[in-house]
Amino acid sequence: MTSHWQDWPPQVLAALRKGVVIPAHPLALDANRKLDTRRQRALTRYYLDAGAGGLAVGVHTTQFAIREAALLEPVLQLAMRSAAEWARESPIMIAGLVGRTAQAVKEAQVARARLSRRAPLTRRAQGRERRRVDRARADGRA
Repeated sequence: MTSHWQDWPPQVLAALRKGVVIPAHPLALDANRKLDTRRQRALTRYYLDAGAGGLAVGVHTTQFAIREAALLEPVLQLAMRSAAEWARESPIMIAGLVGRTAQAVKEAQVARARLSRRAPLTRRAQGRERRRVDRARADGRA
């Protein structure tokens, strides 16, 4: 099943049209470069308290580090749980997708399983236009 923006819940579309802020969620690591769940949860609460309308996990500066350490799924799960427990309203949660089509599709499936507000964000694929179109279609079906 392909997901289109027209299928998103009306409250999500309204928030986006209003101009809601959805910052990239930083990754909190301890001195041993392991996920620091206490500080990761604190970052989620901080951004939501500051007025963010959602969070984008696995994008921008964390997009590669989070994958190299196999942290995408645990960080998505932690961000979702923390946001659900803390936010007054349901925030818009976005999962970054990178890599070749197979990897991006797998990440989209993980994101769909973890995110109640489903919004995968893909990075421009390398290569020919046709491959980019095929990848976008595959991401949407995942």
